[in-house]
Amino acid sequence: MKHLIKSGIAALGVALMATGALASDWTPPGPIKLMIAFRAGGGADTQARLIAEELENRMGWKFIPEQVTGKGGLNMANALKSQPNDGTAIGLAVTETFGYNMAAANAGMSPEDFTGLTTTAGFQMGVVAPASKGWNSFDDMIAAAKSGQSIRFGVMSPKLADLAYLLGKSQGVEFNIVSVKGGKAVLNGVNAGDIDIGFMAGIQAKGVAAGDLVNLASGLSTPLIQTPDAPTLADLGVNFNANGYFVFVGPAGMPAEARDALSKAISDVVSDENTKAGGLIKRAFGGAATISGEALSKLMASEFASSGTLMEAASE
Repeated sequence: MKHLIKSGIAALGVALMATGALASDWTPPGPIKLMIAFRAGGGADTQARLIAEELENRMGWKFIPEQVTGKGGLNMANALKSQPNDGTAIGLAVTETFGYNMAAANAGMSPEDFTGLTTTAGFQMGVVAPASKGWNSFDDMIAAAKSGQSIRFGVMSPKLADLAYLLGKSQGVEFNIVSVKGGKAVLNGVNAGDIDIGFMAGIQAKGVAAGDLVNLASGLSTPLIQTPDAPTLADLGVNFNANGYFVFVGPAGMPAEARDALSKAISDVVSDENTKAGGLIKRAFGGAATISGEALSKLMASEFASSGTLMEAASE
C-alpha cells in the first residue's frame, strides 16, 4: 500500500535551445547573490560555484554564493522571490521545484513569480542497482521481486516516489519505497546495502563505468547516454518520466537586458567543456542542455499546470 505524499506532472518534450541573445553591455549594479538550493559540497553546489567562478573571471561580476536548502528547492524559491529583480539575486534549483514541488506544496507560489534564465544540464536519471546483486537487467530485478524478495527502492523526492510506485504497479510488484535526502544518500544507501535499487541522476556514472553499479532502466523519456540499451519507463509501462533540468532563475519582472545577459553568460560557460563547470557537466550529465527565453517559460508553466496528472495516477 502506498503511503507517501503523491503529486506530479505529465511528461513534456521540449527542444533544447540556447538563448540566442547577443552579448550586451549590461553589468549588475552590485554583487550578485547566488542562492543555491542544494547542500554544500554536492555536485549541484559545485556546479553553481564553478559557474560563478568562471563568470567572475570572464565578466568581472562578483558573486556571493549562499546555501538556501530544504523542501525540494521551495525554501530557496520563497527567499528569492522577494529579492531585487535587477539581476543582483539569482538562484539555482531544478525545474521540478517550479513544477511538481511548487504545485504539490500549494505554497502560494507559481512559476510566474520568477524570471527563468537558463537551464544548464538535464538529468541522467537511472534506476540503479549494485552489481553485487547479480541483476544484469531490469527483468532480473523484477524476477527477484516476484520470487518473494523485498526490494527497497530509494528515492529523493515525492515525484520520484510516485514514479517508483507506478513502476512497481506496472510490473505487478510492490516496492518498499525509501525516501532519503539527496541523490548522494541514494548512492550511499545502495553501496552500503541498505537500499536495493534507487533513482540516481548522473551520480552513478563512475560506478557504472567501473562495473560496481548497473543502470537497470532509464527514468527519462529517452535512453540513458551511458547505457542506451536500458529500457525507459515508457518501455516498462509507465506513462510518466523523470525528465528535468538544473535551472537558474531570478525574481519576477527582471528587465530583459539583465535577463538576457545573465542567461547568455551562464549558457556560454556551461556549453564550454574547457571550463571547469562545462567539464563537470559533461562528465556527470553528458553535456550542457540549455533552454532559455520563451521556451523555458513555457516549460516551467506547463510542468506546474500539469502536475495533477501524475498525482492522480499515483493515487489510484
